[in-house]
Amino acid sequence: MKNIVLRINPADNVLVALQDIAAGTTIHYDGLDYTTTEPIPAKHKFFMADMEPGEEIIMYGVLVGKVQYAVQKGTRMSTENTKHAAEPYAYRDVSYTWQAPDVSKYNNRTFKGYHRSNGQVGTANYWLFIPTVFCENRNLDIIKESLYSELGYAVDDKYKSFTHKLIEAFNNGEDINTISLGPVAATAPERVFKNIDGIKFLNHTGGCGGTRQDSEVLSRLLIAYANHPNVAGVTVLSLGCQHLQADSFKHDLFALHPDFDKLLLIFEQQRAVSEEQMLKDAIRQTFIGLIEANKAERADAPLSKLTVGVKCGGSDGFSGISANPAVGHCADLLVGLGAKVLLAEFPELCGVEQEMIDRSVNRETAEKFIKLMTDYDALAHQAGSGFFMNPSPGNIKDGLITDAIKSAGAAKKAGSSPVVDVLNYTEPATKPGLSLVCTPGNDVEATTGKAAAGATLILFTTGLGTPTGNPICPTIKVATNSALAARMADIIDIDTGAIINGEKTITEMGEDILEYCIKAASGIEIPKAVQLNQDDFIPWKRGVSL
Repeated sequence: MKNIVLRINPADNVLVALQDIAAGTTIHYDGLDYTTTEPIPAKHKFFMADMEPGEEIIMYGVLVGKVQYAVQKGTRMSTENTKHAAEPYAYRDVSYTWQAPDVSKYNNRTFKGYHRSNGQVGTANYWLFIPTVFCENRNLDIIKESLYSELGYAVDDKYKSFTHKLIEAFNNGEDINTISLGPVAATAPERVFKNIDGIKFLNHTGGCGGTRQDSEVLSRLLIAYANHPNVAGVTVLSLGCQHLQADSFKHDLFALHPDFDKLLLIFEQQRAVSEEQMLKDAIRQTFIGLIEANKAERADAPLSKLTVGVKCGGSDGFSGISANPAVGHCADLLVGLGAKVLLAEFPELCGVEQEMIDRSVNRETAEKFIKLMTDYDALAHQAGSGFFMNPSPGNIKDGLITDAIKSAGAAKKAGSSPVVDVLNYTEPATKPGLSLVCTPGNDVEATTGKAAAGATLILFTTGLGTPTGNPICPTIKVATNSALAARMADIIDIDTGAIINGEKTITEMGEDILEYCIKAASGIEIPKAVQLNQDDFIPWKRGVSL
């Protein structure tokens, strides 16, 4: 008989409900009986023993909170009876040993990617439009409207057709509530450039008006995107008077990447004859650049050339049980194959810092992580906040009561391999293995930062559903439960609910995820976020963002 509860770690003193449990239900688990004192919704936890105020709550084998008042055995954990708590952390000279999973069956596997002259291999071939300042966002929008449909990159126009039907109904005096979306034949033309996977636009709100430091960070971020292995060429639009000068951007680009040899087109509006002429020139010269970039073709590359970011968002009480551990096993397989894996979201490592420190390959790596974490947390506290305020109402509603619970489950995405490097925001990943990337937990700020670090694919787990994507890094949505996968099938790529249902193991699902990654990296599988042009991009200004 399938278990209806789960004890994640032998040290835990709470059980997780795998399905809704009615009040007064007696559950026999691991040789003991537990009777619930109230309804326990699926994904939530209940106490395994009577507990007194101040007693520690252990989950995933770590401290995740403390009891606020006396609770009975079988009582549901809630924000009222539980408050966030986490163990202090520090560097300690421990020897971390890791047994890599058997990857022999993948040793001769390859993916078909785009090979760049600097040795990088992209999983896609995009042309990128970059504004150095928010003043050029409108011009980017005009160019996007001009190019997207004509070149065959627009999402189908079923919503335009639906709106047209509503207008007709309104003009004819009909009831608009009777109008349905209905099937719509695709009207977008075929792609003009078969080997260009998309034209992407990095609209943002920076480049001027903030601090000079903000502009400097933005410059490094945009440079990282320009140099990304998934990018074939770049068109830059500049106003002229802003903090982030086009000449400075170009200088910094070549200072950081002397071997940069992609086509780089720069247009400055205040030096142009007119806005119209600048836009015509930008469109014409980009079109010529696309002709050249279209000559690139996919070719075999070893799996060691993959760089995979792991991310969670819209998380639920199953995230740390199904999707995240499965992605973690995939991450371990990738590390075993010599690939790079990137784990970010520093506010969602609160409570598992000691594990990451102990897994670090050397003291320098560990201490860099400690400094970034403590500086970030101090900044949050200066603003009257803290990492403990990270969980959203949706997280809490679905069982993630404290940040430490959320973090302990979120860290499972990183598997168990050693931490080979710690990267500040916009620093590139250069070492094979697992790297920690300093970003907020905010979904888009985190995915934006992962791509800047060099992620060529992102595995994005979700229990509640989210439409988040990235302009240049194909983002694969992994559902924690089958109900979500069925309800939001239009945005979910992989369903790990079989783990909850007992139909598959974490190992089996992790291997399935790796197979999907290989297909996505080869352009065989197109993730839903890519199909829907979910191109989210938010630079982090290094303020308090959880």
